[in-house]
Amino acid sequence: MSDSQEIKERVEQDLKALTAFEREVDKVIIGQQQVRKELLAGMLAGGHGLLEGVPGLAKTLLVKSMAEAAGLSFNRIQFTPDLMPSDILGTEVLHEDAVSKERSFRFVKGPIFANFLLADEINRTPPKTQAALLEAMQEGHVTYGGKKYELPKPFFILATQNPIEQAGTFPLPEAQTDRFLIKTVIDYPTEQEELELYASLAKKQDSISQVLDEEVINRLKERVKEVFVPEEQLSYVHRAVRSTRPESGNEACKRWISWGAGPRAGIAWIRVAQALALVSGSYVVEQSHLDEAMLPVLRHRVRLSMEAEGEGMKIREVLQEVIA
Repeated sequence: MSDSQEIKERVEQDLKALTAFEREVDKVIIGQQQVRKELLAGMLAGGHGLLEGVPGLAKTLLVKSMAEAAGLSFNRIQFTPDLMPSDILGTEVLHEDAVSKERSFRFVKGPIFANFLLADEINRTPPKTQAALLEAMQEGHVTYGGKKYELPKPFFILATQNPIEQAGTFPLPEAQTDRFLIKTVIDYPTEQEELELYASLAKKQDSISQVLDEEVINRLKERVKEVFVPEEQLSYVHRAVRSTRPESGNEACKRWISWGAGPRAGIAWIRVAQALALVSGSYVVEQSHLDEAMLPVLRHRVRLSMEAEGEGMKIREVLQEVIA
C-alpha cells in the first residue's frame, strides 16, 4: 500500500471516529448539537472553551460525556470563593523515606493534570485563582518551586460560568476571556427537546463507550492545521476583524462597539473554521465554516457600547451588522 493511500484511509477512519463520538454523546445529551459541535471544534483546534449558561442546563454532564467518549482522563473543579491556586495546580508536601528516614519535599499534582478539565463556575472564584488557571492554559505547564511540570496532551479546559448578572460572581476580565479560543452559550432546550428529556427519565440510560483516544485526538489536531484556507477566506477574516474596531471608520462599529477584536481573534477564527471544516469532512475552509465560527470566536472579544447595551442589543445582532 502506498503512503498516500495509507494516509487517506487513516483520515477516513479518524472522521468515522468523530461520527461515532457524536453518537455516543447523543446517548446522554438531548439536543444542543451546535454547542457540542463548537466545543469539539475548540478542542481539535488546540484551544480552550468558555461555556456560559444558567444552572440546570446539563453543562457538567455534557462535558463529562464528551470526556468519556473521547477516552480522556477527566477532572472537575468546583470553583468557590475560597478556592486557592494550589487547590488547582498542586502543592509540595513533606515526605519521609521509609528506609533512610530522610525528609524531602515532593510535588503532589493538582486536578489540573488531566486531559479534560472542567472548571465549573469559574466566575465564582476570585481573580487570583482564575489567573492561576489561565496561566497554565497558556503555557501548557505548571511551575512550582522553580521546576516545570508538563501538562498532559491533549489538554483541554472547559470553564463554565453563570451569566454575569447573577449575584456572587467575579466576571473574568476581558484580557483573560480573550485567552479562551471560543465562548459557547448554552440556552434552554426547545419544547420538544425538554419533553424528550422528561420521557427519557423512565428509560434505562445507555452507558457511553470510548470511541476515541489520545493518539487519535492528537492526530486530528494535526489534521486541523492541514485544512486549506483559500486566500479569499483569509482576506475576509482580515477585513472582518478590522471592521470590529471603532477606529476602522465603520459607522455601525462606531455606534455599537466600544472596543473590538485583536489579531488573536483572527487567528482563532481561522483555526476554529479549519476544525469545523474537518468535522464536516472537508479539507477546505468555505465561507459557511467562517460564518459558523464567527460568533463563538468573537462574542467574548468585542465589547458593546453603552448605547448598544442601553437599547438591549445582542452581540450576535451587532456583529452581523458590523461585519456585513
